[in-house]
Amino acid sequence: MNPDTAAEQHVFLGLGSNLGQPETHVLRAFDGLARMPGSRLLRRSSLYRTAPVGFVDQPHFVNAVAEMRTVLSPEALLVAILALERDHGRVRSFANAPRTLDIDILLFGGLVRHTDRLTLPHPRAHLREFVLRPLAEIAPDCDFPGRGPVWELLAACEPQGVTRLGGVADAGTQASARMRSASLTQ
Repeated sequence: MNPDTAAEQHVFLGLGSNLGQPETHVLRAFDGLARMPGSRLLRRSSLYRTAPVGFVDQPHFVNAVAEMRTVLSPEALLVAILALERDHGRVRSFANAPRTLDIDILLFGGLVRHTDRLTLPHPRAHLREFVLRPLAEIAPDCDFPGRGPVWELLAACEPQGVTRLGGVADAGTQASARMRSASLTQ
C-alpha cells in the first residue's frame, strides 16, 4: 500500500507487559508507536495494573490502549507491532506466557476480518476489563462491530481486578499541543 495515496484508518491497540520493568516497556512502546512510519499516535490511556488471564502463575500486567491513525494495512501494522515487540525482547514460549511487551490490534476502523494471522476486531477484547477500561478512558463512544459501544461493554463486564496507575499523561495530546505551538511560532 502506498502511504502517499492510502486512506488513513482509525485503529486502537492494546499494550501489555509483565516482565522486567513493565511500566517502562509500555511507555517506550508508546514512543515506538509515535515513530511508526505511516502512522500517527493520537492518544494513549493511563496505565493499569491487571491480574493475569489464562496462565495465572505469573506477575501482574501493566496494560494500556493507544489510539492511532495509519495508512498501513492491517497486515503491515501487525508486522510493525511484532517488530516493536521483538525490539523489547518479546519471546513467544507458550500461550499467555509472561512477556516484556504484547501489542494487539483491537480495532481497525470498522473492519471485520478473520485470517490465519489476524482476527479483527480482537476476538476477546470485548470481554476483558484490562482492554475496555483504558479504551473507555480515551474513547468511550468507540464501537466494537457487532458488540456495541465500549461504555456498554465495560458496564456489562465482570470486574477483573484492574487498577488505574497514577501520573500518566496523554502522550498524543502533549505531542499535538507541542506541534500546534511550534507551528504558531514559525
